[in-house]
Amino acid sequence: MTDAEKRVSEPGDGLSYEQARAELASVVERLEAGGSSLEESLALWERGERLAEICQGWLDGARQRIDAVRQARETTSSS
Repeated sequence: MTDAEKRVSEPGDGLSYEQARAELASVVERLEAGGSSLEESLALWERGERLAEICQGWLDGARQRIDAVRQARETTSSS
């Protein structure tokens, strides 16, 4: 398995892109609403950072897969 395939299949925390994005949106809403203690806000911020990394991992992996397919097609068509 390539690094790109591994990142796409296992970007972190066992969450799909959609799950991570939805949870991230919820975290942002809670932070924007205010009313949390400093400790709670810091924990939410840290979770949001992790969720953003997971989403970025999914997007990077998808981009690499697309690029690999395009490159393979170019190689095949120029042979």
